[in-house]
This record gives sequence, C-alpha cells and structure tokens, in this order.
Amino acid sequence: MSSSSILQNSKKMLSIISLCAIHILAVGVNAAASAEQFVYSGFTGANLTLDGAAVVTPSGLLELTNGTLRQKAHAIHPSPLRFRNRTGSSPAARSFSACFAFGILCPDPNACGHGIVLFVAPESYDLSAALPSQFIGLVNGTTNGDAGDHLFGVELDTDQNNEFRDIDGNHAGVDINSLVSVSSATAGYYSSSGGGGAAGLLSRNLTLASGEAMRVWVEYDGEDKRIDVTMAPLEMANKPSKPLISTGYDLSTVLTDVARVGFSSATGSFDSRHYVLGWSFAMDGVPAPAIDISKLPKLPRFGGSKQHRARLLAEIVPPVATAVVILGFGAIVILLVRRRLRYTELHEDWEVEFGPHRFSYKDLFNATEGFKNKNLLGVGGFGRVYKGVLPASKMEIAVKKVSHDSKQGMKEFVAEVVSIGRLQHRNLVQLLGYCRRKGELLLVYEYMSNGSLDKHLYGGSDDIPILDWDQRFRIVKGIAAGLLYLHEEWEKVIVHRDIKASNVLLDSDMDGRLGDFGLARLYDHGANPHTTHVVGTIGYLAPELGRTSKATPLTDVFAFGIFVLEVVCGERPIKQNSNGDQLLLVDWVVDHWHKGSLTDTVDARLRGTYNISEASLALKMGLLCAHPLSSARPSMRQVVKYFNGDMPLPEMNPTLQSFESLALMQNEGFDSYVMSYPSSVATMTTLSNLSGEVVT
Repeated sequence: MSSSSILQNSKKMLSIISLCAIHILAVGVNAAASAEQFVYSGFTGANLTLDGAAVVTPSGLLELTNGTLRQKAHAIHPSPLRFRNRTGSSPAARSFSACFAFGILCPDPNACGHGIVLFVAPESYDLSAALPSQFIGLVNGTTNGDAGDHLFGVELDTDQNNEFRDIDGNHAGVDINSLVSVSSATAGYYSSSGGGGAAGLLSRNLTLASGEAMRVWVEYDGEDKRIDVTMAPLEMANKPSKPLISTGYDLSTVLTDVARVGFSSATGSFDSRHYVLGWSFAMDGVPAPAIDISKLPKLPRFGGSKQHRARLLAEIVPPVATAVVILGFGAIVILLVRRRLRYTELHEDWEVEFGPHRFSYKDLFNATEGFKNKNLLGVGGFGRVYKGVLPASKMEIAVKKVSHDSKQGMKEFVAEVVSIGRLQHRNLVQLLGYCRRKGELLLVYEYMSNGSLDKHLYGGSDDIPILDWDQRFRIVKGIAAGLLYLHEEWEKVIVHRDIKASNVLLDSDMDGRLGDFGLARLYDHGANPHTTHVVGTIGYLAPELGRTSKATPLTDVFAFGIFVLEVVCGERPIKQNSNGDQLLLVDWVVDHWHKGSLTDTVDARLRGTYNISEASLALKMGLLCAHPLSSARPSMRQVVKYFNGDMPLPEMNPTLQSFESLALMQNEGFDSYVMSYPSSVATMTTLSNLSGEVVT
C-alpha cells in the first residue's frame, strides 16, 4: 500500500471518529452538558438520580409526585458541582444561575400542597430522613433550621403553614437551612406597561397551582452577595427585567465546596401533582443555557373527558327525546347517589361501645355549611379546623379534619380520643367526640371565641389587642393547673407532647385552655412510658427526648417552661438577635439574668405596665421548668404551688454553662439535641442547690 493510500485511509478514519463523537453527544438525553453547566429540554433518557415517587414519564416529563397523599420525591443532577473556591483560608461561593419550567396540578388550587424546592445540598446530606407534607421532602422537625445542614433552596409553596411563617398559600421563598424563608413574595412577575423604566413595570400575579406551565430563574451573584428569583409564564418570550425576589445573602458560609443540585417535592393531605418540564444550570455568572421550549413535553390535565362522554352519548342514543329522558333519569340517580355518598360514614362493630361520643357526618357537614372556606379557622400540619354550629342545639363547635389510614391502630386511637373526651377541667378545651369516614377522621371540640394565644402574641393586627399583664399571668397559671390535672389528677397519666402558644385557645373570658390532643399519650399511673417517635414542635422539645425517645410528664414540664417564657417575653422560642443570628429564647433570658436585668426581657409592648414580682416569678419559673436536666425540673404540682404562693420558689443563682458540660452531668445523650437548635450561643442555666430539692 502506498503512503498516499495510507494517508487517505487515516483521514477517513478521523472523519468517522469525529462523526461518532458528535453522534454520541447528540443522542440519548435531551440535554447538553459540560463540566459546570447543563440543559434538559425534556427528560427522556436523562440520567437523573431519582427516589421516592419521582419518575420520568414516556413523554419526557419529570413527574415528582403523582397525587398519592403524604409522599416525597427527589430528582438530582448526577454529577456534583463545585460551589466554592478557596482564596487563602476564606472560602468564597461562586456565582451560579438556574432556570427551570414547572407545573403544579390540583383539583382545587385552594386545597393544594405542598410544593417544589430547587435545592443545593452537600453530597453527604441524608434526604431519606426528610419528611413529606409541610417539610416538602427536604428536612424534618429536627433538621429544619440546623446550620449544619448547609442547605440552600428556592421554594414554590402552595400551602400556607404558620409554623414556617408562610406569607400565603401561593408564594416563592429563599430558604437557608430552614423552611422559614429569609425572603418571600407572592407568586407573580413584572411586565412592561409601555411607559419605560421602573415606572413602566406592572406587577402581575401567578397561581402556582393553576395547572399552567411557568418558568423560574434563580441567580446568585458571588461578588454582590445577592440572590435573585424571577418568575414568568412559560409562553413569555423574555425573562422579566425585574426579579420577583432580590435579597442580599452571602452563601459562602452556607454552601460546601462540592454539592449536589436537584429538586425536592412532597404532598400532604391533598391530591396534587408536581412536574418539571425542563431545567438548565451554569456556574460563574454565565446565564443558564436557554431551554428549548418547542421541545418541552406538555402537562397532563385533570378531567378533560366531558366532550368525549357527550359524543359517546350522541352515538349511542341518536333520538333526542330518548336522550333527554335517559339523561334526566341519570341526573336524578347521580344526585341521589351523591347525596348518599356525601354523608357516608365508616362504621365497625367495635365502635358500638363508643356510640355516645360519635357525631353523624351529616350533622357536622350541615354545621360547617359543607366545610366552606369562610368557616376555616386554621390549617396545621395535621389537618384543617372549621367553625360550625350544630343545627339542633345551636352549640358552636370547632371541627378538625384529619386524614388517616383506616386499618392499623384505629381502634386504639379512637379509644384514646373517647378517653380524652371524658376530661373535665376549666383550662382544657373539651373534646366532644368524633366522626369517621373512609380516609378521614373528624374531631369535634368546643369552640373558643377568641382564637389561639399565638395570634394575640404575634398577630400584629390593630383589631387584635395586646394582652395585658394580668391576662398573661392568669393564662400561664391556668395552663399549669390544666397540666397538673392531666399528669396527676385524672384516672390515667396524659402526656400532651405539644404544648405551645398556638395550641392554647382563649375563651370568651380570655382564660387560656390547652387544646389539640392529637399527639397526646395515655398510660397508667405508676407505669413506665413506652418509647415512641419523637414528635412535637422544634423549640419546645426536651433534650432527653433525643436520647430516650420517651415522652414523660417532665418533657411536658420542659415545654411548659418555654411556653411561660414565650408569653412573658412576647418572643418565639427561637428568635433573632441584632446580628440576624438565631438564638434560643431561653439563652437570651439567661443572659439577662446573668447581667442582673431579668425583667428587661418582659414584652416591651406592655410599656412597663406589669407586676415586677409576678414577672420575676414567671421568668424564673420558666427557666426552672426548661432546665436541660430533667431531674432538676419541678412537677406540675410544685409549679402550681409556686404560682399560688403556697411554696416559696427555691433560691436560684444564674450561671452560664454549655450544653456539652450539662450532657456530661447526664453521662450521654445531649449532642444530637444541641445540633438540632440553631442557637448562636448554646447556654443554659444551672440552678444551684436544686438537684435534690425540686423532685419528690
């Protein structure tokens, strides 16, 4: 073979290799990717890391949830990215940008949950421990707010949750290690009105759960330390010039050097479906690559079969008269069936013994006018609460709708509900009874006309007056008496497990009543409480729960102590200091006590109008009850005696001691608890001379 032939063959081989390389880059995933940028215009063949309910549909949609209740899902780009450069000893977060198209489908946009989060997390972050519902599959009650998570996210939230201080049920928010957003705004975008400049921009609203596709741009400027979030309808050609959210934040202390980027989503008690149509990402200030909208898959639709049924009827029944008769007859049957199904309940033989405590669903449906939104009192992580008036007695009630699985443990649960319904105390909300339907449990309480205590402490509305000192002191004394009844004076020991301001309701006389026994546990006097899952609200959980997982009267005492400080100080259990750092309320009070300025922590809105000795007693009582060592806490009987002046409060000396040293006093078990609280200074008080005096 001549040298010229060899040369020609070599050129042909190079051409073939080049064509193969181009072909390999072009086929398979509909995504172009480099080491630090990628774009998915649809997800057919995409090599994403999926878990939970997440799947890629045959049309190329990334389906995160499919309408199943209380499920979570994650979809993560397969290759981790470097998010920080190290300049000397100080790491600096790099600029990055992301764009994605999404859609959220719900039968009712007003009953939809819970949303989608675009997140950046360390490679080691354990998503398997995250919970669905209001936690959106990203965190749980312990990890939420933990600075050690190193989480950054942008949430698209369709359910307003008071626990996370959501502004409404249709918003976007910037999340840093917590679902309490550092900045949020109602979903929408800015468009030009033709006037030019900022004055020519009009604000337009978007409905996240409308079933329409939308686009979101997320951009971080590493030099300006600024996060921008922009939204627009998918069909809008250009990105709006003004972002929906623009907030300053240095992500250098949040992000790790190498991290994963992906989506998290979850459902709660409502049928909802979350989709991502396309996604792009780029580093170092480069705009996220353009998504080819023409290649994006279409969103599915709820329903959409009415026209098909109409054509089918026209083909089967050509004569118009016959069709009218059949349709009329069918309509009557449907109305009768719907009327019957509307009031259908679930009955089992074992419920006969609980008969007097059971309400008919028809009565509750009529009492709440069909559970209309105008009668909605509030929404929590466990269900919705409606106001109602029983038709026969004209008695005002509050009805809580809770989703449940009708099999495992239901008999035991109803038995506990009925037992709690027999509680009689002026400082407890009376549980009147229950009703049960397929997949749903309804709890009926007496109605409290002045709502929950937290609205009066934090409502900030002119039509909600500030509680004066006498009202506050009477409320904490009343709740102490109610807890004494639960712990010692009823036939069984009841541990409430969720004492907090939002679970204290105010009656017409502004007296406090402890309610929401959904997490309560009962056991016999003298018996040892069983190990359970750790439940409750962050900020109120006793430290030993992380070690023993046993809810006891003393864990209730701890939560009561935090509650007392909350009422006296008018501050939430976890507050922000002047530097914007999160701080435990109890640390803040201890710091003032150490400085000799304990009563400076009393709610400033009282303008000094309070009884100094009562305030000092309440603050010291709160610290004593919230002592991290369970053996140093008083019983609720002692607390009531202290409040009533029947027993002098033991001498207490303020000292500052770290959580770690207190853990050594208990030998073990405090480390995980300390890590669960984002406090800038993990300090608590040791109360000298109390270890052998306050426990009987």
